[in-house]
Amino acid sequence: MKKVVLLKGRDGALRRRNPWVFSGAISREDDGIEDGEIVAVEAVNGERLGIGHYQHGGIRVRVLHFGEEELPISEILRERLASALDLRAQLGLTADPLTNAYRLVHAAGDGLPGLIVDRYASLVVVQCHSVGMHLLKDDIATAIGELMGDEISTIYDKSANVLPERHPAENGVLLGEEITKVVVLENGRRFRVDVAGGQKTGFFLDQRDNRWLLGSYAKGKSVLNTFCYTGGFSVYALLGDAAQVQSVDLSGSAIELTTDNVSRNGDDAFAARHEAHAADVMEWLKEHAEDAAYDIVVVDPPAFAKNKHKRHKAVQAYKRLNARAMKAIKPGGLLFTFSCSRVVERQLFYDTIVAAGLEAGRECRVLHHLSQGADHPVNLYHQEGEYLKGLVVRVG
Repeated sequence: MKKVVLLKGRDGALRRRNPWVFSGAISREDDGIEDGEIVAVEAVNGERLGIGHYQHGGIRVRVLHFGEEELPISEILRERLASALDLRAQLGLTADPLTNAYRLVHAAGDGLPGLIVDRYASLVVVQCHSVGMHLLKDDIATAIGELMGDEISTIYDKSANVLPERHPAENGVLLGEEITKVVVLENGRRFRVDVAGGQKTGFFLDQRDNRWLLGSYAKGKSVLNTFCYTGGFSVYALLGDAAQVQSVDLSGSAIELTTDNVSRNGDDAFAARHEAHAADVMEWLKEHAEDAAYDIVVVDPPAFAKNKHKRHKAVQAYKRLNARAMKAIKPGGLLFTFSCSRVVERQLFYDTIVAAGLEAGRECRVLHHLSQGADHPVNLYHQEGEYLKGLVVRVG
């Protein structure tokens, strides 16, 4: 096994069980290490601290096992997958008749950095964010198939767009039937999921609990759902007996999907309480929401910053967007606002919403601090795994 040796004094994070080894912490490494190769990570004194997947880039090693013991990767993989499934059973997800869509593996949160696995009814989607995990995709599929048995019919690999360009990959079925579209249940709500053509793995599973919370506030209210994508918040608002719901997204296909999902959850009278508009969200707010028109506004944009170099511009965009949204809310109404940008930390996001409130000139009170669901667990020693930040703000 080839070695990566850390600089003196730069082994603290790894000793605290953070699984990411950054390039700046490395003193030297053996020649000829290839992306995806298993390497040993050592302190400057030769002590082995762990083993993991190597990859050229900022995150140089993703550690799979800490300590000096050299376990077979197949053993680590199967044990972690079984543990991940046990956690979802503990959360009540694996046997819930009203929910058959959830995250099965959340990267480092489940001890498998670089790997995402989502379940959509009988269809499982594997997404590898590291070359090392992608080299194991067939082993991953086999292990999942053995653990879940007849519960699933298809395991689909959707890694092509998240791997480095120097490692081209093709999406496709790893195991089972050629199925890429399915209708799932989430808290009894029905949603169409296209894993091949949709964003991420097909659906934003991390917002399940937050959608439910919105539904509990929606009765008799006028709701605006911006960046609606599949219309998840819109469906929950309508089933929460909202008086009127408007969904806005720049993507015409997203609006089509939202409209379809609304129709799956009610009759014509139900759908009549919903409007969908393909438009730029900021322009929509400027043109249609100047007069405090809504009781509830949802702001759930895509990640504005993929790296720290874009963080400042992202924060400014979040501020302008949320200030505009606040102006669209009736006195006493609610803002559900989110950021999924990993580099915008929770405190920075909070401070940004403070700045938005000041710019909007509104009195605001925080009612809820929101995050991703429990099926997206965060490794206690790897805070980077908490990427979704949200607030429910009462706007006076």
